[in-house]
Amino acid sequence: MEITASAVKELRERTGVGMMECKKALQEAGGDPGEAEKILRKRGIASAAKKADRAAGEGTVAAEVSQDGRSGLLLEVNCETDFAARNEDFQALVKETARLALQRKPADVAALLELPAEGGKTVAQLVHERVARIGENIVVRRFVRYDAEQPGTVAAYVHTGGKIGVLLELAGGAGEDVSRLARDVAMHVAAASPRFVHRQEVTEKDLDLEREIARDQAAKSGKPAAVVEKIVAGKMEKFYAENCLPEQSFVKDPERTVHQVIQDVGKRAGGTLHVHRFVRFVLGESLPA
Repeated sequence: MEITASAVKELRERTGVGMMECKKALQEAGGDPGEAEKILRKRGIASAAKKADRAAGEGTVAAEVSQDGRSGLLLEVNCETDFAARNEDFQALVKETARLALQRKPADVAALLELPAEGGKTVAQLVHERVARIGENIVVRRFVRYDAEQPGTVAAYVHTGGKIGVLLELAGGAGEDVSRLARDVAMHVAAASPRFVHRQEVTEKDLDLEREIARDQAAKSGKPAAVVEKIVAGKMEKFYAENCLPEQSFVKDPERTVHQVIQDVGKRAGGTLHVHRFVRFVLGESLPA
């Protein structure tokens, strides 16, 4: 079958592997991009990096957190160019939209667009005004809102330029130290891109894929089956350490895990803290089906 240039380019963006290797993998996989990525990973020339981290898109990710730290919101608004994203009118629209979404608790983007804003206009009308003024299409794409259980703290972190944003709920405590910790962990999530809150979230499908790749790589070394299984077990522990938030090395203190840092602050605050949930937006990433 014919392998298109766009398919090769997409696989290259997902894996960081050269164009010719990507084309060969796609040919071997019969054009299936998922199978081609697996082939490249088995060969040890592709990482498990998510396409989301390389996704293209313009606009901004913004966050809004209530003064008491009990509620927070993460919002993505898209436009056509980075130039427009830096426009003061565009930034003001994003800020006002985030503020209204946090205050009024709309159920979805459609409800958010119908919210009344200053001057009696709806958010949708404000968007249309900015479209006419800036000369580019503007789309309020998505938002996520967290309301913490008691006791609990919500924090947000937006990386410089609004390309990555994180909203996180830390359960089990509140106060200045806990709020600072929650924001630090949100910053960690932005930098380290964990996939799961804890091991129990990892699906059997994910585990089977990682075991298959690890076993295939180990078997090629010619080692006995028992040794291969030990290697696989070790690689699975590494998988957890790289992808489960509590087990990652904390970016601000790599000698300790995120779990250890959270527990230390929890002891000082007189409670048991844990990350209840988090969401990470990358500007322009593909939305789940």
